[in-house]
Amino acid sequence: MQIKLIAIGKTDNKAIIELIEEYSKRLNFYIKFEFEVIPDLKNTKSLSEILQKEKEGELILKKLVPSDELILLDERGKSYNSMDFSVYLQKKMNSGLKQLIFIIGGPYGFSDEVYARANGKLSISKMTFSHQMIRPFFIEQLYRGFTILRNEPYHHE
Repeated sequence: MQIKLIAIGKTDNKAIIELIEEYSKRLNFYIKFEFEVIPDLKNTKSLSEILQKEKEGELILKKLVPSDELILLDERGKSYNSMDFSVYLQKKMNSGLKQLIFIIGGPYGFSDEVYARANGKLSISKMTFSHQMIRPFFIEQLYRGFTILRNEPYHHE
């Protein structure tokens, strides 16, 4: 199985970029992982929130193939602790999936079309984080999940 994280909009923050690169490198030791950024839309000041979500949604949906399992990182999604998330990852690997894709949406969330295509929703926290900060947090949790599955000493109960 391959895991891909797709996010809307690039980050210029060097510290965030370094964390993403560090944990992506670590994660690739366990599973094929890819982080992809869909560039920000241009001239969004003239777009309504709905229209911006629809345009971002079109870009997201173009990245998918029918066999992809799509999980939205969404505040209304299911929450897991790190141990339960590792079990979730193991079940996905055991299911024979070719590619598991997680999406971080734009500032207004996801379009109705993206919600309709999604296979599930996952919440990182009840707290709100910037779309930039979620990236390294989530990649670190993927890494942590795989270290838990391998009984490695990274995670402590």
